[in-house]
Amino acid sequence: MLLAKRKQLIEKKEVFISCIIPVYNEELNICTFFSKLQACLYDLTSHFEIIVIDDGSRDATVARLLQLPKEYNVKLLQFSRNFGKETALMAGLDHAAGDVAILMDADFQHPMALLPTFLMQWGEGYEMVYGIRQNRDIESSVKRNLAKLFYWLMAKLTKMDVPSNAGDFRLLDRKVINALNSFKERTRFMKGLYAWVGFKKMAVPYEVQARVAGKSSWGLAKLTELAITGITSFSNVPLRVWGFIGFIISFVSFLYAIYIVTVTLLYGADLPGYPTIVVAIMFFGGIQLLSIGILGEYIARIFTEVKQRPKYILEQKYGFEE
Repeated sequence: MLLAKRKQLIEKKEVFISCIIPVYNEELNICTFFSKLQACLYDLTSHFEIIVIDDGSRDATVARLLQLPKEYNVKLLQFSRNFGKETALMAGLDHAAGDVAILMDADFQHPMALLPTFLMQWGEGYEMVYGIRQNRDIESSVKRNLAKLFYWLMAKLTKMDVPSNAGDFRLLDRKVINALNSFKERTRFMKGLYAWVGFKKMAVPYEVQARVAGKSSWGLAKLTELAITGITSFSNVPLRVWGFIGFIISFVSFLYAIYIVTVTLLYGADLPGYPTIVVAIMFFGGIQLLSIGILGEYIARIFTEVKQRPKYILEQKYGFEE
């Protein structure tokens, strides 16, 4: 879309915005959040849709959503179970019909005041505008340090520029939406895919807001799983590293074998050392199990892909008939 056309749509408030909101057990935030979001979107455009993806909530989230006034223009995709946030975002992009899509959470941690800036940057020609967190003070020190380690590993192990402290809070042009929807893979690391598709990007800093109600479902286990998905989806370095380590160990073992044979021929056989044998067996056994585990992680992802199961299953859809 030409820049002049984009700016004209923004000035006339005719940009078709698809706002994609994944939710999981957010019954306490729903009413207040969508009331404020609707008012914010009305200030930006007269043509928008709010696509909510319920990721198998166990509380009254869906019931609260269905009670929202029709003028909110909320459309609901209800998963048959919990498929995860990455899959929920994928489902929202599959159903988005807008010129742009805005991805954000329903917990108020993504400031709505930044949406006009996102749209303004899109009008300047950027296909992707994303938020960069300026602080992680509300997180534990363990989580912050692990996040730093993850982004460092991604920078070292992959050839993509995945911005540190950039989340899913972003605006995507229709070009980017179509590119992401063309991917067939089932296990996705969205932050990596945002970087992989390319296009012209702009970062916008923001302060992370505190949750109004409820608590985050993203614990250490889920974040660790997501990090492993990110590394294995975009890098084969772990496989190459263990091949290199295996070569080094084999080479050292070969030199040691030459040493043992030489000493035996010159001085005779010494009394065998039981501790040395035990340590050697445990060391090499641990190396083998670790390398097999890394291989298994990649094979498991291949296994998931070749089964060709649906990416997600919808229990119900609301609001898309119109």
